Amino acid sequence: MTDDVALGANASAEPFVGDRPRRPIHYGWVIAAVTLAGLVAAAAFRSSTGVLLDPVEQEFGWSRTTTSGAVSLNLVVYGLTAPFAAALMERFGIRRIVTISLAAVGLASAATTFMTSPWQLWVLWGLVIGIGTGSMALVFGAIVANRWFVSHRGLVMGIFSAANATGQLVFLPAIAWAATQHGWRSAALVVAGLALVVAVLVGTLFADRPSNRGVLPFGATEESERAAEEAVLLAASRPTVSPARTAIAVLTRVSRTWTFWALLLTFWVCGWSTNGLIQTHFIPAAHDHGMGTQTAAGLLALVGIFDIAGTVASGWLTDKVDSRVLLAIYYGGRGLSLLAIDAVLAPDVQPALWVFVVFYGLDWVATVPPTVALCRQHFGLADSGIVFGWVFASHMVGAGVGASIAGWIRTSSGSYSSAWLLASGLCFASVVVALSIPRRHDLVAAPQAH
Repeated sequence: MTDDVALGANASAEPFVGDRPRRPIHYGWVIAAVTLAGLVAAAAFRSSTGVLLDPVEQEFGWSRTTTSGAVSLNLVVYGLTAPFAAALMERFGIRRIVTISLAAVGLASAATTFMTSPWQLWVLWGLVIGIGTGSMALVFGAIVANRWFVSHRGLVMGIFSAANATGQLVFLPAIAWAATQHGWRSAALVVAGLALVVAVLVGTLFADRPSNRGVLPFGATEESERAAEEAVLLAASRPTVSPARTAIAVLTRVSRTWTFWALLLTFWVCGWSTNGLIQTHFIPAAHDHGMGTQTAAGLLALVGIFDIAGTVASGWLTDKVDSRVLLAIYYGGRGLSLLAIDAVLAPDVQPALWVFVVFYGLDWVATVPPTVALCRQHFGLADSGIVFGWVFASHMVGAGVGASIAGWIRTSSGSYSSAWLLASGLCFASVVVALSIPRRHDLVAAPQAH
């Protein structure tokens, strides 16, 4: 037998690149890609409601109070679903819950094309799509990152966190085009089709745990994985209770710690100062300063673009820097930017406003990766998903409160100046709260990447 034949046999058994064997892609990256698809799709579903409000109102003669009420219900349900969805995922498996949620969103979106009464809008948009998308909120990404990654865990969570902006940027123009050219029902069917396609993707490719694929989490050692599995088995050995009771039990247990309240309070301020204040009121505030609505909307879209870079970078930093320090920097920078917003808004886009857009975009949800890391470090792998679910719920409640108070300030005073100052003060207070969190490392130390 010639050397060439022997080499050919080796090549078929284990491909080589140069003089080193080519290793297959770790399946964790496949899981990450599928998870990202689900998060991006969920963001697209939630952003589509803004496009569909006007045509739905025009067809049925419903008021903005009626339609915006359904959207507000969606936001509240979206946030409050997160901790219970995390408990359901721990009990019944991630793949099953996410697949069912995607199917529910798809069917509800398709069903809106047949609605004739406002209560149907509230049930479909507010409740069903709220629950479905809430089950695919960042809690979904946090559980996946914690289970499948040890090395680059923060970076992966940063990528997941950027999915909200990515979903809006990628799909919102297509949804808007469909609504403009072919009517809002066509746009709703686009959302339905996307949901069902991603549901098939998750149902086919997703695996709940690395052990289901016969691999270790990316970057894990046998020792670290054994310790993690022992923690999971300990949690599984507890008496079987309903997911709702599990979520409440975890809340009761962790609410005895200052760390939980610190994370809850800071993320509440995060929601207030982003979704509640800037996302809701930036465009009308810019209009108050003489700026056109389309120009202001374009600037807000740019905030979303820079959010992608900022959140991914924050994930990378979370793997290397104390998460408490990162949160202090992010909230402090956000507080400073809110102090400046009144001075930079003008009829035209000035250089100072570009600085605000870039800076605020980079800081938009950069708080997510270090917050997830602190949940894991202080409460362990078994409970961290549910804990982050409660923390995330506080984010959405903060967003709702912030949006309402900013609107009340504008109505009563004729200006947003006090709203900016109030939010800025809350951000500066969050710096102190973040630094008050006790320092603690992961119970299972991540090996250094080579």
